[in-house]
Amino acid sequence: MHPLIFASNNQHKIEEVSAILKPFGFNVISLADAGIHENIPETAETIEGNASLKANYIFNHYHFDCFADDTGLEVEALNNAPGVYSARYAGEQKNSEDNINKLLAELESKANRNARFKTVIALILNGKEYLFEGIINGRIATEKKGEKGFGYDPIFIPNGYEKTFAEMTSAEKNNISHRAIAVQKLADFLKLKK
Repeated sequence: MHPLIFASNNQHKIEEVSAILKPFGFNVISLADAGIHENIPETAETIEGNASLKANYIFNHYHFDCFADDTGLEVEALNNAPGVYSARYAGEQKNSEDNINKLLAELESKANRNARFKTVIALILNGKEYLFEGIINGRIATEKKGEKGFGYDPIFIPNGYEKTFAEMTSAEKNNISHRAIAVQKLADFLKLKK
């Protein structure tokens, strides 16, 4: 197993990404497992910028090959908000329930519920940076459904489905999600580099 540091302490993300990369021979190590316990500021104006910022921070401070991701929910009727501010849409407390409630309230009078999840992964390997993007289109439900997943999963219905990400098993979600698409691109690239 080739160790690879994932610049995240979000346990849900780490489990999701580990499940996708493990069959390719990669052992994903969280920041905590690597003994890194600081919060990396996410101050960029774009999803790509935040992913790059986090990966570069780890590489510059600890000199590890690593990757970082950033994800945003982009809602068409809200000019692609919350976007880069998805995690703190309802405030710095970064509470998923508050974020969902704010989004549903803002969409209440809107007929257009089209949205997409976008994940960008920044990989730093041997001092060089590579970016991988995953996008899944869908729509915002009118109410929360499902107990699984995290973040906006209870209100996001991917195109071609009648259920939210939070109603899917992790295996179902990992087959189609934005993060899965980006991680698959990462895995394909890493396989070539092995």
